[in-house]
Amino acid sequence: MSLQWVNISACLRSQKLLPPLSLRPHRLRSLRPSSFNSDRSGRRRVGPRCAMAMEGAAAAAVDQAEVSMKLLFVEMGVGYDQHGQDITAAAMRACRDAISSNSIPAFRRGSIPGVNSDQMKLVIRLGVPRSTQNSLDIERIKSIFPYGEIIKVEVVDGGMICSSGVCLEAMGDKNEDCYIVNAAVYVGY
Repeated sequence: MSLQWVNISACLRSQKLLPPLSLRPHRLRSLRPSSFNSDRSGRRRVGPRCAMAMEGAAAAAVDQAEVSMKLLFVEMGVGYDQHGQDITAAAMRACRDAISSNSIPAFRRGSIPGVNSDQMKLVIRLGVPRSTQNSLDIERIKSIFPYGEIIKVEVVDGGMICSSGVCLEAMGDKNEDCYIVNAAVYVGY
């Protein structure tokens, strides 16, 4: 099952459920719900694009429920490869970013009775531009994680290819492309 990444803020703004970006923060306090798109009962209506975004979130929850682990938390990160056009390097940086500012003492100190780092399970979901997905080296990506059993690595459409603004052949560049990958690491037992 793959997810479609949708900018929910833009979606809600297009349905007039959020004020336009042009409003300054001090003016946001003066807005009343009646100024947004709502029916007579005061309930806000959701348009088809927002409904699709919400269905995508529900699909993610269903997909997560299929994985046989008790989820504790989700770590998220972003990785870039500005030179060399190596999508695996960008994915590794995204995973490193996701796990680098966390400590998981619960697995080491016995905070969860009968569970230690040997029982830790990981599910890795990577948002990668479709045109580069076949170039991913999943084993190199898995090497980023110091412990825990990786029970699933899922690659979905996401991330971005943009211009770095310069092509430096000395750094291995083939063109000006910069690869960006998003990572979500689900941690449980």
